[in-house]
Amino acid sequence: MERPSGAHPHQAAILAIILISYVMIVLDISVVLTGLPMIHHQLGFSEANLAWVQSAYTLTFGGFLLLGARAGDILGRRAMFIAGLMIFTIASLAIGASQSAAWMLSWRAIQGVGAAVLAPSTLALLQTNFPEGEARTHAVSWYSAAAGLSATVGLVLGGVLAEWISWRAGFYVNLPIGIGLIVAALRYVEETPRHTGRFDLAGAFTSTLGMGGLVFGFIHSAHSGWDDPVTLATVVGAILCLAAFVAVERRAEQPILPLWLFASAERSGAYAARILYLGAMVGFFFFTTIYLQEVVGYGPALSGMAFLPATVLHFPFALAVPRLVRRFSPEKLLMAGVPIGVVGMGWLSCASVESGYIWSVAFPMLLIGISQGLTLSPLTSAGVAGVDPRHAGAASGAVNAAHQIGSSVGLSILVAIAAIGTGSVAGPALTAHRVTQALEAATVMLLLAFLIIFLAIVRPAAKSPA
Repeated sequence: MERPSGAHPHQAAILAIILISYVMIVLDISVVLTGLPMIHHQLGFSEANLAWVQSAYTLTFGGFLLLGARAGDILGRRAMFIAGLMIFTIASLAIGASQSAAWMLSWRAIQGVGAAVLAPSTLALLQTNFPEGEARTHAVSWYSAAAGLSATVGLVLGGVLAEWISWRAGFYVNLPIGIGLIVAALRYVEETPRHTGRFDLAGAFTSTLGMGGLVFGFIHSAHSGWDDPVTLATVVGAILCLAAFVAVERRAEQPILPLWLFASAERSGAYAARILYLGAMVGFFFFTTIYLQEVVGYGPALSGMAFLPATVLHFPFALAVPRLVRRFSPEKLLMAGVPIGVVGMGWLSCASVESGYIWSVAFPMLLIGISQGLTLSPLTSAGVAGVDPRHAGAASGAVNAAHQIGSSVGLSILVAIAAIGTGSVAGPALTAHRVTQALEAATVMLLLAFLIIFLAIVRPAAKSPA
């Protein structure tokens, strides 16, 4: 069994390496958002297909995460951490040099593969270097805070770079960061014990094809409708692939997603709630960016800075989670955090062409930031609760897969909903109408996440002995 080294001599350095690498991963999800209108015009994307700039990354990220997690268990997590950094950094350079939509999407997908190798290693290294209890709670709170902070920093940085330099600069900046992290990992991070095993290629193929089909089907429906044969065939094929994935995992000797992870109601609920919660939050970033630029008329830099209210309270609340957990409980934080997000998202969905920024955007963002700060860390802990360190890669892969499935499939669902019933509306009014529909659907996603958290995590915890 791997030994969580709570007294590791380089624990602070290891935490810094883990956090910076995870920030880089999340940053590249959000840094592109405020540059979307420029990318739209420069590379010739259609309105519906513009979502692929985000989904091409999150889809391969989520689709290959489980295989990446398994690779860490078999080949060593430090080795996979460095391999993921190399793929991610090279792909970032290629994206920055893109001259066409096809080139950008291809390298965006490859960048997602690099993130899929890298991300499970970050959380698994955190688990193996910080023992369960206060030390890990503190580390996970920083991990979640870094994710939330980098999402907003990415919007600000992406907007500033897009307007003052180029949207490409947001990807070029990964080169010095990636090289520095590789050097630091070789110096400070010890390799984890390797385990004999096999790669579940059939599971990786069917899961990635299934999730990709769902994303394609929902995005395709936005401009072709649900009665289109391609839309229907793709969605049906995706469902069959996902059913095949479950069958493969049942029979696989060493599955990439061990089904025993779902034997715990707490973990299963955490995965399902994370998918819904992240789907809503990625929709918040995506559609609010479009609203600020195409309805309100902000430039990329101002649009990025307009997201600062979401960070003002997110970061301090996320850092306060360890203290709040000791005083209350993770379940109570979830019961408070998700409803606050419901109120904020519902409030934001009321924004229209005539709405002012302060009341209709900034104040709802404050609530959404509080919700993210209180929710993400307890959901992460619930997703890896009770898992032996030997299976840290599988558990962390499941958490990250749920995260990226929510980001890719959730966004594609919202894109499809945004296109419903637009009628004869045009111009900024049409965009505002689509944003409203998408954010209303995001509010429903948060309500469903709250229901799952209550039934699968909170109520069982209340019934269990102290």
